[in-house]
Amino acid sequence: MFSKSKINEPGHKADDVSKPAMPEPSKASAGDYKPAATPKAKPPASVLSADLHVTGNLKTTGDIQVEGTVEGDIRAHLLTIGESATIKGEVVADDVVVNGRIVGRVRGLKVRLTATARVEGDIIHKTIAIESGAHFEGSVQRQDDPLNGGKRPVQQPGAQQAAPAAAATSNND
Repeated sequence: MFSKSKINEPGHKADDVSKPAMPEPSKASAGDYKPAATPKAKPPASVLSADLHVTGNLKTTGDIQVEGTVEGDIRAHLLTIGESATIKGEVVADDVVVNGRIVGRVRGLKVRLTATARVEGDIIHKTIAIESGAHFEGSVQRQDDPLNGGKRPVQQPGAQQAAPAAAATSNND
């Protein structure tokens, strides 16, 4: 009548707690695993070897490492110009690391010229680093959005043209 219930026994309690506890971490692990599997692994950078000569534009949302010669514009996320590389054209990337030679404009959020860099052209950047020994001929301009190409809204020139027209009509009175 007044016997001890099995719920109060230490051995039984541990079994009850461990059984529900085991599936819950498994579910949490499975839930954590799925989001981790959803993002794809970042693909490796595309490499243009030293013996490669490209004539034309290159455009990617990924990373490019250039060791050869490119005659044309390059657009990428991360662009690394190797020591033996030569680029003749405009370079646009979020991150630009120059170890070689560029003849043309460079636009990037972060631009870095290493000691072996040779740049002949303008650099438009948000952040820039120029190491001692780098050769640079051109102008440097900081912009909050250098990837946009420095394009200004069309409304500004229209507003400036409207003001002289108003002044001209007031002179006729």
